[in-house]
Amino acid sequence: MNITKNLLFTTLFALFTLTMYSCKTKKLVAKPAPAPVEKPAPPVEEKKPAPAPEKEEAPAPVEKPNFNLDNIQFEFNSFVLKTSSFAILDKAVAEMKKSPTTKFVLNGHSSAEGTPDHNMQLSIDRANAVKSYFINAGLNGSNFTVVGHGEKEPISSNDSEEGRMVNRRTEIKVQN
Repeated sequence: MNITKNLLFTTLFALFTLTMYSCKTKKLVAKPAPAPVEKPAPPVEEKKPAPAPEKEEAPAPVEKPNFNLDNIQFEFNSFVLKTSSFAILDKAVAEMKKSPTTKFVLNGHSSAEGTPDHNMQLSIDRANAVKSYFINAGLNGSNFTVVGHGEKEPISSNDSEEGRMVNRRTEIKVQN
């Protein structure tokens, strides 16, 4: 057991000595900063007179909107927009964005099939469908007035299917 104590004591002493020796650090001595090197002054350039400003081009004139738009067509007894009407609606949106304060009337119409009351409601729903499209495209909804005309103002005869198809429409007019 004495040997164990001696071995333990010797080991602890060796560790203590190593720890003390390894904790000593050399102090760093600050080296003097190198003397600043003077840079030669940049050569002085002669100032040349500024060139005369070129003639400014006048801004391109804003293209006047074209509100001569085709009618928006609908299927029989429906206020769902026809796919073929999307190109017309997109053109209308582009033109309306050129004049964002212009007010419009959306005149909804129907063909003569159905009762006058049903056709009146259908024509209002058709005009509202167009208004919704414009609002979803970023136009101000307060610029549009919806008017339903029912079957009262046909642009073609209701005696043929071709004529009735043309009468199922919404017209876009600039409000006076």
